[in-house]
Amino acid sequence: MTVVEAVRRAKVSEQSIGNRRRQFLESGRAGLAGKSGPSTREQQFEAQVADLTQALGEAAVELRVWKKSAAGRLGPSRTSR
Repeated sequence: MTVVEAVRRAKVSEQSIGNRRRQFLESGRAGLAGKSGPSTREQQFEAQVADLTQALGEAAVELRVWKKSAAGRLGPSRTSR
């Protein structure tokens, strides 16, 4: 594929294709992939998801305890007899 074809297909500048080609030739596949593993932004999102998942679990447990506590204090309603 020519550079012109790559530019059209990827919808980027010719300079961008040239830079990527140079990166590849200098570093092979590792140069195109960048650093290995998730990016810093991905790591931040994963940490945020973990925090929110834990908070949701804690809130669910707390709600369950409140419901059981309220049911024990209130007892059956007078209108249900």
